[in-house]
Amino acid sequence: MQSWGYAEHNGPDLWHEWFPAANGERQSPIDIATQNAKYDSTLQPLHVRYDPGSAKVILNSGHTFSVEFDDTEDNSVVRGGPLYGQYRLRQFHFHWGCEDGLGSEHKVDGKSYSAELHIVHWNSEKYSSFVEAARKPDGLCVLGVFLKIGEHNKDIERITRVLDAIKFKGKQSSFTNFEPSCLLPSCMDYWTYLGSLTVPPLLESVIWIVLKEPISVSSKQLAMFRSLQIRIEPEEAESCCMKTNHRPTQPLNGHHVRASFL
Repeated sequence: MQSWGYAEHNGPDLWHEWFPAANGERQSPIDIATQNAKYDSTLQPLHVRYDPGSAKVILNSGHTFSVEFDDTEDNSVVRGGPLYGQYRLRQFHFHWGCEDGLGSEHKVDGKSYSAELHIVHWNSEKYSSFVEAARKPDGLCVLGVFLKIGEHNKDIERITRVLDAIKFKGKQSSFTNFEPSCLLPSCMDYWTYLGSLTVPPLLESVIWIVLKEPISVSSKQLAMFRSLQIRIEPEEAESCCMKTNHRPTQPLNGHHVRASFL
């Protein structure tokens, strides 16, 4: 099977050839039309409880970089919102574009942000592992946070400081004592809908919670994301930067988007 990526020969337009879920009815990301998002008074406030001791490693997958957490216990969880029960933190990663102002996966009324953070959780009350949960309609919950160009972000600096250690695909480095709630905005208003993973295998198992308020990242920090390599060192003489890694928005197909705010 062709290795997927974001280039012309293996990018999102071709994923359906290798991953049938790409043709599903609840694919993500979407363009959130605010006038069609219905306020739902039954939606609860979000509650996150993250243990900084759960952070373990940061790694370069060749598609993005991610911070991975120990998910053997319910030490770091999210609950409330549209969720029944609590969901255990697995990892977080980012998506971005080749230039500032483009790169978020979700859009709002047609507008893109410069990048998007995804904090991935799984339903540990109903399922025994992330792999099992990822195949169930209510198995995963992803918090989506938009990033806009603005002030230098001191919390993201903790991440960019170690990117040189994982410059090439397959590299990983210890990354401990990090509490990802520092990457959340002060306002926790959100939209929610039932969708999918935005990367292969594109399984339709995600309860999406997309926060309305973006956080800031500097242009220089975002450029450091793009400096990561999608190839393995030193096997390949010519390396290639991770300039873009976002999937275009998908057809709504009747997606029912709810809002936690008026």
